Amino acid sequence: MEPPTPSQTVGPFYGHALPFPGGGEVAPAGHPDTVTVHGRVYDGAGEPVPDALLECWQADPGGTLAGRPGSLRRDPAAGGPTGPGGADFTGFARVATDADGHWSVRTLPPPAARPYLAVCVFARGLTHHLYTRAYLGAPPAGDPVARLPRELRATLLAHAEGDRTYRFDVHLQGGKETVFLDIRALPGPR
Repeated sequence: MEPPTPSQTVGPFYGHALPFPGGGEVAPAGHPDTVTVHGRVYDGAGEPVPDALLECWQADPGGTLAGRPGSLRRDPAAGGPTGPGGADFTGFARVATDADGHWSVRTLPPPAARPYLAVCVFARGLTHHLYTRAYLGAPPAGDPVARLPRELRATLLAHAEGDRTYRFDVHLQGGKETVFLDIRALPGPR
């Protein structure tokens, strides 16, 4: 019997085909309630990761998780949503980090019952993508994250930086490592 094939990392090759223009623009253009969530991705040595990819999902302000049909259909030239209702809120974003490891998403505030963006991180050196959450407010009492010790829970909180702007840094490992979740183990919708 042959030994198993060794695993390979999931990057870095995200700069081609996966990111799309406007991938961080979740809210309809000009919507007055938009918020910006941004941050950096850091490796275990505290250095920015310039070639990571983040996908974010969230409930709409009314609490619906379904998104809209066609939320992944984009015009290949302009990057904007295509098809009927293309300006509808989809709850989905896909953004690459820049040369300084920075990423940014412009969206609508999630509802109080689910005050987070679910975040999936793809980066060099990872054999599997990682899931976490960026909470724009305290996790509700029934949320499994609310049971984490304070220092771990703090890695999941986005910090307000002024009017309608939040910062959420992702630390892939090290002393400030972000809590990553096994979403299969979480009850209910993700």
